[in-house]
Amino acid sequence: MPHAPEIRIDTPGSFARAVFHERHPVLIGQVLDALPYGPEQRVALGELLAGSTGGGVLEPPDADGPDGERWREWGAGLWGRRWDEAPFLWAESRFYRLLLEATGYFRPGGAWRGVDPFAPFKAAELAGAAVDGELAALDAGPDPDALLAAALWGNRADLSFRLTAQEDGGAPGLVADDSARLWAALERGRGGRVGLIADNAGRELLPDLVLIDHLLTSGLAGQAVLYVKPHPYFVSDATTADTLAALTRLRTAPGRAAAAVGERLWRAMGDGTLAVRTHPFFCAPLPYDAMPADLRADLAGATLTVLKGDLNYRRLVGDRHWPPTTPFAALTASFPTPVAALRTLKSDVAVGLAPDTVTRLDATGTPWRTSGRHALIQVRAQRPAPRPERA
Repeated sequence: MPHAPEIRIDTPGSFARAVFHERHPVLIGQVLDALPYGPEQRVALGELLAGSTGGGVLEPPDADGPDGERWREWGAGLWGRRWDEAPFLWAESRFYRLLLEATGYFRPGGAWRGVDPFAPFKAAELAGAAVDGELAALDAGPDPDALLAAALWGNRADLSFRLTAQEDGGAPGLVADDSARLWAALERGRGGRVGLIADNAGRELLPDLVLIDHLLTSGLAGQAVLYVKPHPYFVSDATTADTLAALTRLRTAPGRAAAAVGERLWRAMGDGTLAVRTHPFFCAPLPYDAMPADLRADLAGATLTVLKGDLNYRRLVGDRHWPPTTPFAALTASFPTPVAALRTLKSDVAVGLAPDTVTRLDATGTPWRTSGRHALIQVRAQRPAPRPERA
């Protein structure tokens, strides 16, 4: 198995450090502007920001909290250390978990229990006029490649990326394109179960649902499983509530095709053809090769699992400083099904690229790994080798 150093947040000038010191202050300000949180919550959010950017210490959670035991295990070896000593993936995940705690999301009996602090952002995006135009385009008829492209580039709608993103003026483009292999894998598994591990809600989830509808109506999938987060995470990550909001947006769209998609998917959920599932590990600060046995078993029956977005990609291949030519198949060998990644590049990780592609991108002098102006479709079509039994 290849190895590379983990990406960390203590490197001056790095993208990871900028997320904590530039993006997170903006995010906290927007959260406080979006909902009328009280003094206690405002103080707690301020303390979270100060601690995570000013050398605060990582405190272990109470074991009797809603996920305290899991987080104590996930953070083994990090409790008592400084924030900037933690790996980027772990630290970012912990930041968002503590943001929910600061707003009272998990507090038993609290008035703010279960209130998504990012809901105003998600709702505004889903209600935007641009969505009507995007859904109206479906009336032109189904084009499988266009549906796949919409699901891929929909990942640019990630709200956390848009907090500080700047257009670089270049035309977006694919740095790896395994789309033909993706369709071939689906054709080989025709009629089987296809999984899609969602990333963001709103304008990204809509094309994901439209793609799922195409897989079901074309017979490429006999069943689809949409995996979402068990609670809010990373600003715009999709939950079950977000899925229902997106389905409602489709069902009430002015265009005939979009409304028909929404109705079909609504019925598919009712009869089990489309299942929505979740698992605590989808909010874990760990790579997918550390997933627990029950989630591995649930995923294993799929003919193909599609992973959407940047965070899922980081967890799939490992949030490390890989040479960008490192083979994608080697880094995904432990995933329990054939796997496809649809992702726009918004963090440092990039693998599976051709050497001439890397040379061309590096020569531009632009931050091509993090700008969101490039995307990739990567596929490992083979089933993984059986995992050795643990003693």
